[in-house]
Amino acid sequence: MRLSRMKSVCVLIAVGAMMPLLAVGAADDLIDPNLPKYEATSGVSGNIKSIGSDTMNNLMTLWGEEFRRFYPSVKVEVEGKGSSTAPPALIEGQASFGPMSRAMKSSEMDKFEAAKGYQPVAVRAAIDCLAVYVHKDCPLDEITIEQITEVFSVDGDDMTWGDLGVDDPEFKNRPVGLYGRNSASGTYGFFKKIGLQGNDYKASVKEQPGSSAVVQAITNDKFAIGYSGIGYKTAGVKALAVSYEGDEMVEASAESSYSGEYPLARFLYLYINADPRVGVSDPLRAEFLRLVFSKQGQEIVLKDGYFPVPSSIAREDLEMLKIEAGF
Repeated sequence: MRLSRMKSVCVLIAVGAMMPLLAVGAADDLIDPNLPKYEATSGVSGNIKSIGSDTMNNLMTLWGEEFRRFYPSVKVEVEGKGSSTAPPALIEGQASFGPMSRAMKSSEMDKFEAAKGYQPVAVRAAIDCLAVYVHKDCPLDEITIEQITEVFSVDGDDMTWGDLGVDDPEFKNRPVGLYGRNSASGTYGFFKKIGLQGNDYKASVKEQPGSSAVVQAITNDKFAIGYSGIGYKTAGVKALAVSYEGDEMVEASAESSYSGEYPLARFLYLYINADPRVGVSDPLRAEFLRLVFSKQGQEIVLKDGYFPVPSSIAREDLEMLKIEAGF
């Protein structure tokens, strides 16, 4: 197994190992039956502010709406301008939660620790497939990681659709239009690390301010290709099967994400300013996290187009924060 491939799947292999009893089929079957049903408790009040990932913007909003159904007096504010905005917001005390669609960089962790005396804690709140999208009418159905690197990075020349094996006369000689995220995005960083195998992006990649903007741009550009979360898929685009050269092509799906076979699968994280020795003691943040890892919370994950985490991960991450899991 290639080193670059190992980096992309190792974080999810554990998920597949933890889910032998969780059927991957109908959507309802993806919710681990061992997850608890959330019930309101007393003593919860205050304001929640989320600053971070644009990919998780809608997910945080939906969790916030569900939380306020139990605690109407709580105010929830969500600001999604990119994963790189989460660490400074947590350091400066501006955010209760820092959603990130990638793991924090070591430099970000170091700055946090220098300011707080301990490192931030991350919980694995959901699982996402980062899809490679083309227009719905594009004849291309699959692409290798090596081709992705050549198309999007400075490691390759500018390409036509014919260079990708498309023989359709309408496409063959047309240049491939490139769309992606801006550098503040965790999606930008994750795709660079895995899809571009660490190479820099071509200057011709048209950077978009959000995940949905990438999909919309491809919908409007018949000769475009781009990347965004699977939760943003619409009828106007098609998600390509992806593999490393020489390997069997893999569709972006729940099954391939849980097994670790899909190269662009990833965790979606919630980072928290919490001393690991103490955990999360305030009821407001503790109950929000218990909601996230409840049956209702993971149903929201599924509703928003992502894949839920198993109860084993939910329990492990709650207990890491010294929050009573209750299951």
